[in-house]
Amino acid sequence: MALWIFGYGSLVWRPSLDFVERREAFIEGWTRRFWQGSTDHRGVPGGPGRVVTLVPSKGERCWGIAYRIAHAHRDEVMALLDHREQGGYDRVEMQMQFRSEPSVAGLVYVATQDNPNYLGPAELADIATQVLGASGPSGSNVEYVTKLASALREMGARDEHVFELARIVARRAASSAG
Repeated sequence: MALWIFGYGSLVWRPSLDFVERREAFIEGWTRRFWQGSTDHRGVPGGPGRVVTLVPSKGERCWGIAYRIAHAHRDEVMALLDHREQGGYDRVEMQMQFRSEPSVAGLVYVATQDNPNYLGPAELADIATQVLGASGPSGSNVEYVTKLASALREMGARDEHVFELARIVARRAASSAG
């Protein structure tokens, strides 16, 4: 049986994993939010960045990228993802839907509010302030927000939370540079 991984954050634009197939997909009943702290990739201990997690939301659709993993690489890919998502994410099985085909089961990494890096809801202006000041081993938090927004726009996906945060961050970055 095929293993599918659903990416909705950095996996959308930077998968860095061995996959057989890459397809746009969505999951129903969930929305993406910048409510997870990152102290290992886009921030540091004492100065966490903000990255996305999924939050249940009736009637919402979260677009992302589904990756089909070859059986021969399953253990290697899962070890890589478990390490990459170690900052508070749990593996969850969910149904994902492609544009015009039946849904398939896949694995999704979700950070819930009971993990130590969970930051929870905040005003977008406050999230933007945190993003602008955060950077970690994987790069700046601004890059994470900007590249995710760009990749979602390229897909034709709608995500006002991500797009509005990207607008605020870009506006503030431009005003501080000039």
